[in-house]
Amino acid sequence: MNQIEFALRVFAALAAVLAATTLCGRLAMAVRQPRVVGEMVAGVLLGPALFGAVAPGVQAQLFPADVRDVLYVLSTIGLTFYMFLVGSSLDHGLTAGRNMRRAAVLAVSGIVPTFALGAGAAALFFGSLSPAGTSLWVFMLFVGGALSITAFPMLARILQERGIANTPIGGLTLVAAAIDDAAAWVILAVIIAVGAAGSPLDALDTVAGAAVFALLMLTVGRALLGRLGQRVERAGGMSRDVMALVLFVVLLAGWFTDYIGVFSVFGGFITGLAMPQSAVVRRELETRLTDLNSILLLPVFFAFSGLNTQVSGFGAGGGLWLPLAVVMAAAFAGKYLGCAAVVRVQGFSWRYASAVGGLMNARGLMILIFINIGLAHGMVTPELFAILVAVAIVTTAAAMPIYRASLPDGMDREEVAPSPVPLPNRR
Repeated sequence: MNQIEFALRVFAALAAVLAATTLCGRLAMAVRQPRVVGEMVAGVLLGPALFGAVAPGVQAQLFPADVRDVLYVLSTIGLTFYMFLVGSSLDHGLTAGRNMRRAAVLAVSGIVPTFALGAGAAALFFGSLSPAGTSLWVFMLFVGGALSITAFPMLARILQERGIANTPIGGLTLVAAAIDDAAAWVILAVIIAVGAAGSPLDALDTVAGAAVFALLMLTVGRALLGRLGQRVERAGGMSRDVMALVLFVVLLAGWFTDYIGVFSVFGGFITGLAMPQSAVVRRELETRLTDLNSILLLPVFFAFSGLNTQVSGFGAGGGLWLPLAVVMAAAFAGKYLGCAAVVRVQGFSWRYASAVGGLMNARGLMILIFINIGLAHGMVTPELFAILVAVAIVTTAAAMPIYRASLPDGMDREEVAPSPVPLPNRR
């Protein structure tokens, strides 16, 4: 096959991905679901679940191994810039004062029980779902970490669309979700380092390298990027050369973290956190990067995930239904019950507590990134990958129905300050 023929095959695959994700995204929005739910479903449908079952020959011709390699590279670039945009969009002002303390408690209430239940489920099915050569505790860490994730970017979009991002409950949820995600990436970095090295002691170099990178980027890097931000503010926008420099820094950070044994998304995320808190910088980054990334590159990632999702174990007599039910229950119960209980204790009504529990259960794109990294490092079997993809879709799709049932339209925009929860009479 010559280069022109290969390019045509890649273009055909990208066109199919774009058409499927756009259509399913619009269908999801038509039934009042976030677009990302439809895009995740589209990725699964392009894989063995539908396309590969109905037209296996066509699917094999459209997505051969060499084309999948290109899709992997494109999706990795897209994920790195996506996490960069996530980091740069975080409002550092939300992490100050009393709101930070409440949000930290909420984040911990979602992480700890979910992590514990996920690790327990992993131990239960270690013999049937773990890759050969993986230790029990690494497997437990991975599953617990994956289930602990909350989709911060999706939550931010939902809350902004409904006009409640600046309400007490909206700000609390946003900061807690950001803390959840940051903790999950730290856990994943440690797991990858240990898994690649073979033991915690052998992984010290990788963990230390990631820590030094983060420290330098958030101190020296932030200072230098702050000067760049001042220049952008004075000019009222980013020149071509400044934009090229920002892209260079993100790519270099992604390359470095990948080189030391931590996935490139970690470098993108930390670089985003180091970006200046400038309205002009944010506007320029969103205007120039968001559309291409969210319309083309991220759908490629959804398709790549779907192509790796083997559904044979869910057929008649398949052995994955019990593990799916247990993992799904652990994922939902840990987040919903833990977060709802803490929100109620902090003085909000049960309606608000239930709404936050539902939102914090949305894992969206973030868990897919997590498990794809695990797949690339040989930490996930095809069976467990399929289970966790199902968890991602179901928990994300359930978030908005739970939210709407808990807080009907209009009620969520009320500025409801938390009130003390009455303690039981001890007499």
